[in-house]
Amino acid sequence: MSEIRTGLGWDNHRIAGGRPLILGGVTVPCEFGLEGHSDADVLAHAITDAILGAAALGDIGMHFPDSDPQWKGCDSLVFLRHARELAARHGYRIVNVDSTVILERPKLKDFRVAIRERLAETLGLEVDRVSVKFKTAEKVGPVGEGRSAEAQAIVTMEREA
Repeated sequence: MSEIRTGLGWDNHRIAGGRPLILGGVTVPCEFGLEGHSDADVLAHAITDAILGAAALGDIGMHFPDSDPQWKGCDSLVFLRHARELAARHGYRIVNVDSTVILERPKLKDFRVAIRERLAETLGLEVDRVSVKFKTAEKVGPVGEGRSAEAQAIVTMEREA
């Protein structure tokens, strides 16, 4: 018999000039990026938190505090890989990732395949187990006003009993 766990992740970052826009480990050509201590990959952060949450292993801030200079500018796929490996050490296997990036612009549909492939490779999954959706905020709130970006993720994991 197996145990199924589900974790929810969410993250947001302010938009900032002079930084690259990185989503799911893929650099998206754009005149702005996201502000953060690491590379500010809002999507990788949300998925990392979802993995940690499903396994009840804390959150990204516990493992990678923004007060620690070693994480300054860090590739967020390092965080994602760590969460996957930590969950695996506790007996969990990722079954599925479903995620959404909320950003007014740029349009991201042309980057979906590359982002899914990069995330799947990092997580050791088949691409068909990683879903990435893109939404706008319909000009409502900080995301809709072009001041920030958000990402949400749900991760399903299984542990063999």
